[in-house]
Amino acid sequence: MSAATTAPRLLSGGNPQIPKGEGDAPVQAYIDAMPGWKSEVGRRLDVLISQAVPGVHKAVKWNSPLYGMAGQGWFLGVHCFTKYIKVAFFRGTSLQPVPPGTSKSQDTRYLDIREGDALDEARFLAWVKQASELPGERM
Repeated sequence: MSAATTAPRLLSGGNPQIPKGEGDAPVQAYIDAMPGWKSEVGRRLDVLISQAVPGVHKAVKWNSPLYGMAGQGWFLGVHCFTKYIKVAFFRGTSLQPVPPGTSKSQDTRYLDIREGDALDEARFLAWVKQASELPGERM
């Protein structure tokens, strides 16, 4: 981000307010604006998702990065909260093993990552690969 650019405003809970947009650039702007330790974790999640799904389609909508397959909908979203990052697997109940966080949405499951948590990268990669092969969420 250039010195002439104003840093994004953080919404309540510490989620960066990033203009919606398609592609890698808005996702990287979101990651750069994630406060504190969350930016490093967000960067690692983005690398892992891109590694698991070469050519993954990226966008920012509703102040959250979304990952999907072009023309097939979104399989994963990321959102910052005050004390954690929430990764939403939109078809999470179809993943093996099922991610631990429950949702009011019948199909969605969450992975919450808190400061200092060790991310099981092998399991995360497996979830991302599985999720990318399921029908995506239209948003």
